[in-house]
Amino acid sequence: MQVATSGASERGYVAPSAAPLAAAPAETAETSAVAPAEEKSAEPGVKVSLSAVGLARSKEAENKNSDIDESNLPDEIKQLLKMIRELKAQLAQKMAELQALMAQGDMEDDAQQAKVRALQTEVGSLNGALSSANAQLVKVMRDQKLTSEQSASVGALLAK
Repeated sequence: MQVATSGASERGYVAPSAAPLAAAPAETAETSAVAPAEEKSAEPGVKVSLSAVGLARSKEAENKNSDIDESNLPDEIKQLLKMIRELKAQLAQKMAELQALMAQGDMEDDAQQAKVRALQTEVGSLNGALSSANAQLVKVMRDQKLTSEQSASVGALLAK
């Protein structure tokens, strides 16, 4: 691209006559951008194989909330149930980490004590979030005026 220069070159002045010259390089850039894409599609891909355990875990992750999705509950309640289920899983994981850390018995180490305190803080935060989500669920259930069948469904899904 040719740029006309004058005393205003410091301000980035481009002469109007320079604009048509910019169109020609853009056309060649498009054709060059297409060529590498065609070359890349000819390259062999990567093949990934999962073990039976990996496949089972993958299906489990997919189906983790399928019971909630298939229920006849309003979408807002479904989302809250999924959130509660996720918070319960995170809480169980942190509790297990905390118990394992405390079972090591080396509580005189400052680093160990700091890890325990950090995990206790995380557990407390997760408990607070779980309480808030449960309270929100109760509020939404009241506002939505669920049938007794839907309320029973919520209870059953919470128990899982």
